Amino acid sequence: MTSVRPLAPPEELRSALSDDARRALDDMVAVLAAGATTLGRVFPAAARRTARGDLAAGGPRLEDAVRVELVAIAATRLAPGALLDELDQLYRYGDADEKRAVLLALGGIDDPAVDGSAVLLDALRTNDPRLVAAAMGPHARRLSPHDWRHGVLKCLFVGVPLAGVSDLAVRADAELTEMVRRYIDEREAAGRPVPDDALLVHDLTTLTRPEA
Repeated sequence: MTSVRPLAPPEELRSALSDDARRALDDMVAVLAAGATTLGRVFPAAARRTARGDLAAGGPRLEDAVRVELVAIAATRLAPGALLDELDQLYRYGDADEKRAVLLALGGIDDPAVDGSAVLLDALRTNDPRLVAAAMGPHARRLSPHDWRHGVLKCLFVGVPLAGVSDLAVRADAELTEMVRRYIDEREAAGRPVPDDALLVHDLTTLTRPEA
C-alpha cells in the first residue's frame, strides 16, 4: 500500500465545504475505498461536485485538496504500479487543474516504487507556472541532477518563486550556478530585468560549496 500525504487534514477540508459538497466527497471516498469505481471516474468531476477556491489564505486550493484525498484513498487498494498508471492517465487526459492535482498528489508520495518523473518532465515542458511549480515540489527528488537543474531554470523563465522548489539548498551546485549565470547574462544583454531568485542561486552555491 502506498501512502499519500494530504494537502489538508480531512477535518479541515470538510469544514471548508458546504453540506452538499461534504456529502459528495464522502460518497466519492466511500466508493473508491470499496473498489466500486476507478479513480478516473471520480477525479475529473471532483471539483464540480465539491468546490473550487482557496482553502485558506496562502494554502492549497479546495479542488486540489479534494483530488489529492481521492488519490490517497485509491492508493490504499492499488499496487504501486497500478497507482502510477492511473495517475499517468489522469495527467495525460486531464485539463490543467487536473494535471496540477496529479502533480501535487505525487508530491505527497514517498514510495520508491511510484516514480512519476516522466509526468514531472512533461509538466516542465509546459509554460504553465502552476504546473511547473507543482512539478518542482517534493517528488522532484526523483529527477536526475540534469533534469532538476533545468527545472530550476524553467522556474526562472516562467516566474515560479524558487522558495517553492524542494531541496534547493541541498541540490544547488556549481553547474546550476553556471546555467543561471548564462541566463542572467542573456537577460542583461537584452536589457531585461533579472529576477532576484536568479541571484539567490548564486548565493546558495557560494554558501554551500565546500572549501578547496
